[in-house]
Amino acid sequence: MTSDGENLYPFIQAIYAAEKNLSGKKKEIEGLESSVVSIAAWSSVSRLYLPILMKTFQEKYPSVEFKLLQGGYEVNAAAVRAREADLGFISTDTAEDLEYDILYEDELLAVLPSNHPLAEKDIVSVKDLAKEPFILMDELGYSYPLAAFKDAGVQPRNLKLTVYDDYAVMEMVRQDLGVSMLYERILRGFDDGLIIRPIKERPKRNVAICWKDRKTLSLAARKFLEHVEDSNIFVFN
Repeated sequence: MTSDGENLYPFIQAIYAAEKNLSGKKKEIEGLESSVVSIAAWSSVSRLYLPILMKTFQEKYPSVEFKLLQGGYEVNAAAVRAREADLGFISTDTAEDLEYDILYEDELLAVLPSNHPLAEKDIVSVKDLAKEPFILMDELGYSYPLAAFKDAGVQPRNLKLTVYDDYAVMEMVRQDLGVSMLYERILRGFDDGLIIRPIKERPKRNVAICWKDRKTLSLAARKFLEHVEDSNIFVFN
């Protein structure tokens, strides 16, 4: 190399590096164009968290679209395994072979009509609830309330109703049709006309976001997963 070439070489290297970076960024942007991220979730996640997560993500990547699938823990996990969904909201008890990150813990609380005798207690047990007409929230597969009864060695004497929508469960309890167990995050702000009590056994679930294989996720799905992981929306005070 001539002396002139040696003088120019650092500038040529800089130009080459800049062009390479620009090409990589162009490919990344093109990879997000007209992309669709499919997410399997249950209704309360779709109401409480996904709208703000999608909104803030689309502020960065406005061309990315979302497809939502509704299901319970096992249904969502199966959708991810079958690659019908890129990402799924599940409980860790149904994760099995999937990769996941825990997002938050949610405790079941006793939900009682306002005039119910159990309302006189500061804390109720699973056995207390098993003696009452019980309205079960259908979690489309694995059921944490039923697991709590099983762990306590009891069964609800009168399983009066099974309802998929958690807010419908609340209204039925308000109408004195029975008692129930619902998650703390679902109940916050919607407990008018209800008596909420902690449960002695403290049944709870760990909610996670899962995927089949991080390396094979589409760029858009991987970016949205990182967006969820970096979010502080799940902090619960």
